[in-house]
Amino acid sequence: MDGKVCLITGATGGIGLETAKALGRLGATLVLVGRDPARTQAAVDAVNQSVAGARIDTILADLSSLQAVRALADTFRSRYSRLDVLLNNAGLIIDRREVTVDGLEATLATNHLAPFLLTHLLMDTLKASGPARVINVSSDAHRVGKLDFTDLQSERRYDGFRVYATSKLANILFTHALAKRLEGTPVTTNAVHPGVVRSGFGHNTKGFFRWIVKLGAPFMLSAEGGARTSIYLAASPEVDGVSGKYFIRCRKRKPSAAARDDALAEQLWRESARLTGVSP
Repeated sequence: MDGKVCLITGATGGIGLETAKALGRLGATLVLVGRDPARTQAAVDAVNQSVAGARIDTILADLSSLQAVRALADTFRSRYSRLDVLLNNAGLIIDRREVTVDGLEATLATNHLAPFLLTHLLMDTLKASGPARVINVSSDAHRVGKLDFTDLQSERRYDGFRVYATSKLANILFTHALAKRLEGTPVTTNAVHPGVVRSGFGHNTKGFFRWIVKLGAPFMLSAEGGARTSIYLAASPEVDGVSGKYFIRCRKRKPSAAARDDALAEQLWRESARLTGVSP
């Protein structure tokens, strides 16, 4: 990974931070994206403690805001002329429905629309740097997700875990549709289920997901274990040219039937383009 530039969202803890450490050890230049200045600096300190001579940069961004995502892309392009790995890792799960500054439901905005827009804005840089890779961190929770385009913003009914699961379904559908558009280019894209990871994710919830986290804690993967497949997709020559796939434990797996629905993927692409203001 020497000479390669990796942009990682959600890099201040959990699998994002562990992925950054591993890629740093392989010699990559790391650009860590975080929302909170103190937590972002703590992540830099953690990488520096783990990796001697690490090359690290940071960009602060609240990914629930489309304007902030655009500013993130602008800042990155102003500093770097290449991008070898884009790891869309940031994720959100919340009990109560929240609306972003753009008037969008927060989980959908952060987990799906932000990576959709960021990938679009950085695509020219990725293509110019090829071979390059886009990795979207999804979840096997996508299997209980359901896209309802008549209530995509969950205004009629909101359940935190279901909305999260639907955003993870959207991640795989996005990967599927993006891979088709990237055929014949030097950029590949894949989605990953990191496993059920013992980290701080979901600890701010109170409902069903919180109960699962508590009950399953003894059986969960460490953050290091959860990061393994992201690291594999970012760095392994075994996945050169592999695109549009869903990986669990460094192996290709079949996602749900809905996640393999071409028409659904295209409908989501069009609606995502409309909501983010980009050309479909």
